Amino acid sequence: MITYTLTRSKRKTTAIYVRDGKVEVRAPLHVPVHEIDRFVSEKEEWILKCLSTQHLAANKKENFMLNYDSSLTFRGSVYPIAQREGKRAGFDGEVFYLPPGLSSEQIKATCIEIYKMLAKAHISSRVAFYSAQMKLTPASVKINSAMKRWGSCSSQKSLNFSWRLIMADDNVIDYVVVHELAHLKEMNHSARFWAIVEGILPNYRECKVKLKDLQRHLYGENWG
Repeated sequence: MITYTLTRSKRKTTAIYVRDGKVEVRAPLHVPVHEIDRFVSEKEEWILKCLSTQHLAANKKENFMLNYDSSLTFRGSVYPIAQREGKRAGFDGEVFYLPPGLSSEQIKATCIEIYKMLAKAHISSRVAFYSAQMKLTPASVKINSAMKRWGSCSSQKSLNFSWRLIMADDNVIDYVVVHELAHLKEMNHSARFWAIVEGILPNYRECKVKLKDLQRHLYGENWG
């Protein structure tokens, strides 16, 4: 029998959640334990598959590292990391170049700083482009290290974007930019909000799918 934690509430149905290698069952107040056990038993194959997938992902994340022979994704394309004599680090359009002799952790930290620089330049330019098109002016544009949000719009009309967004395809980056700019008019996800987004980017639904694909990919990498 699979071990699980049980959470009861006034919900109407029983559901199983598998997260971080743990199984939680959420059930109505009146459902007896033996019925919950039977429900879990019926879903055992699915639960074990989820646990295995999460275990593999956790191992991949734990062992994630960057070296000079690794590759990085920038605006949807893949580029190698290369050693270059000197103390400077950056991106020249063909490679991410770093000084020699860095440890894996130093390589990752340096690449994150390069990503932040690239994100600030490119995303700011796209905000400026679509701001003019949409006749909207944000108070500021900032790059942060958010892990669960690609972008956000504050009540003070400040736009914030995760540096990780710079890994996405250009059209996906544009979607997130337009999405956050649209919040300057509609601070919600109402039909009016999506109409604004679609008016600028008719293919935004495809971009949302690509964004989720990137999110799944990054789930297996440790950029913390």
